[in-house]
Amino acid sequence: MIKVEKTADNLVDGITNMMNGAKDDYIQMSTSYGKKELVGYSKEQVEQWDNKTKVNMGKKYIKIVQDTGVFAFVMKEDSGRFKKGDILKAAGYNKPALNSPRGNVLEGNYAIQWTGPLYLK
Repeated sequence: MIKVEKTADNLVDGITNMMNGAKDDYIQMSTSYGKKELVGYSKEQVEQWDNKTKVNMGKKYIKIVQDTGVFAFVMKEDSGRFKKGDILKAAGYNKPALNSPRGNVLEGNYAIQWTGPLYLK
């Protein structure tokens, strides 16, 4: 788990910060938190990380796809109890989980893993 401290002025920069945090978490996990070198498959994954990340704009949400799976959804605008920049877990490929935000890409100060937003505690 990586804590993303950076704030952002816009959603694109916020999503970039989130995905950089996720990539850093993958590197930490793959190197046993700095105890071994990044090699082989893990090194290839890190090198291809940015190319495998796709950002798809929808009407209400921005869907972030990593490789072939949905990484997260981000709110485009304030709506109901959610605000612009809120990070939502995926409930399915085209639908976010609407129980609670996992952080906000504009405000920073949230935890992220390479597998996606963290579950609620």
